[in-house]
Amino acid sequence: MAVIRPFAAIRPCDEKAERIAALPYDVYNRQEAKAEVEREPESFLKIDRAETQLDDSVDTYAPEVYQRAHDTLWEMVKKGDFVRDKKPCYYIYELTMDGRTQTGIVACASIDDYRNGVIKKHENTRADKEQDRITHVDTCNAQTGPIYLAYRANKVISDIIRRVKTTKPVNDFTAPDGITHRVWIIDIKTDIDAIQSAFDGIKEIYIADGHHRAASAVKVGFKRRLESSGCDGSEEFNYFMSVLFPDEELMIMDYNRVVKDLNGLSDEDFLNKMKELFEVEEVARENRKPAEAGKFSMYLDGKWYMCGFKKEDVPNDPVGKLDVSMLQEILLAPVLGIKDPKTDARIDFVGGIRGLDELERRCKKDCHVAFAMYPTSIHELFDVADAGLLMPPKSTWFEPKLRSGLFIHQI
Repeated sequence: MAVIRPFAAIRPCDEKAERIAALPYDVYNRQEAKAEVEREPESFLKIDRAETQLDDSVDTYAPEVYQRAHDTLWEMVKKGDFVRDKKPCYYIYELTMDGRTQTGIVACASIDDYRNGVIKKHENTRADKEQDRITHVDTCNAQTGPIYLAYRANKVISDIIRRVKTTKPVNDFTAPDGITHRVWIIDIKTDIDAIQSAFDGIKEIYIADGHHRAASAVKVGFKRRLESSGCDGSEEFNYFMSVLFPDEELMIMDYNRVVKDLNGLSDEDFLNKMKELFEVEEVARENRKPAEAGKFSMYLDGKWYMCGFKKEDVPNDPVGKLDVSMLQEILLAPVLGIKDPKTDARIDFVGGIRGLDELERRCKKDCHVAFAMYPTSIHELFDVADAGLLMPPKSTWFEPKLRSGLFIHQI
């Protein structure tokens, strides 16, 4: 059963929350992060990406970068930019994007649940990306970016969230990107006990986004467990900060593909090959978005085509039957010669947040053909994780992104 416990968060003081809250560290390159910190000097990016405070000649992963992150964080706490709650609480974090709202519980999950499979993964992680966050968390002595977790909706938890949300939030602001963020504190003991008991009865928790942050936090926890004498499991390093969302509220956007060439085929030959492999019909631009699973659209030579997988080609396994898997196995690998989409420079991936106009733009700029996918569902993700399997690369794009800096977990 899942151990999801409350914690005493370090949070921005009310008047600075809007300025401190920042998009995750990994959505920016170095130049973009530096520009963002110049635009908003209070941005949490100056901690999550502390190289923004140093000369460009300093390596992103140099020891002084992590030390600067530590020093900046704890100087801000000392100065009063952040405040520490006096007792362990659960928190409600609501995000509203384009009129659609999703609400999660901010809490700490167990590193043991991650190790024993109660918390389920659907992606592999890269050692180099892990090491960056391991060093960051260990040096800062804090987890600064929450892990995006999902669970099957629970009435007890939903009812408490609904009731608490009728009260005034402690934070309520709309970020420059138009996404509204609201935070409430759950500090009544009966509510805390009820939520903890409800999670005790949930058998599976799923990592939706943040696999590298999760793996890094867990490795720091086990490292500190080895270094500690008399560890009894209650120490904060045994838990990692997360936001847990019920499945019914999560939105996964499409993750689309653009390819630089046709592997030696002419447009006409490639289109004929597509018609052999799929059900293909030219469509008007306004009908270019796939409306259901099993459909994807293609942009080629200034025209849009709606394509469908043939029923006989759909395998009976959780990974193989994903639209992104079938596109890879039926078309990208055998026809376009893209054997490994993780390493092949001929393919690129475009998050659904950028819209289908971006696919047209890329085809006019540096690509030859684009494929717009129907989004992978949260239950497809659950099925893959339950089977102990991994999703193909770039299968899911979650929006809206959780802000860093609204909650900090000292370990």
